[in-house]
Amino acid sequence: MREHLDQTDRRLVKQLSQDAQPGLTRLAETMAMSVPTVRTRLRNLLDRNLLKIVGLLNLTERPELISAIVGVNTQGRGRVREIAERIAALPFVTSACVVTGRFDIIVDVVIAGDIADLYRVTSELIPGVGDLGEIVRSETFVVMASCNKWVSLPEGCWTDPAMAPKTN
Repeated sequence: MREHLDQTDRRLVKQLSQDAQPGLTRLAETMAMSVPTVRTRLRNLLDRNLLKIVGLLNLTERPELISAIVGVNTQGRGRVREIAERIAALPFVTSACVVTGRFDIIVDVVIAGDIADLYRVTSELIPGVGDLGEIVRSETFVVMASCNKWVSLPEGCWTDPAMAPKTN
């Protein structure tokens, strides 16, 4: 069961959502709390996987990135969440959400490449996560313009060649 954040944790998350750059001292001053209390609460949120502090990229300002939303229909037989979790672990996928409506899963994709890379994600990688026949169909919506779309770069984008596995 998902737990609710208390008022103090919500204030802390709100402050970090607006600006995660200030150090603990300034954050504690802003919240009128001691530094050890802020540090403990922050560590607790991070350890419980309730908060992640990352750099976000303004997708509107990055013409070299392709953003797409993919609607996926499944025959998951009660395994839709499991399929969504496998999709979420794919390279170039920023999120996969089980939803209501005409699709079972909505996938947010960011590609640092060309349309052929997007095609590979939508025609090979996403269908490949399910057993044969589990991914029934998908529909891809390429984002032509976005407003206030900030993203954390998914695995696969701007991969450092020095970090790539060596092949012989």
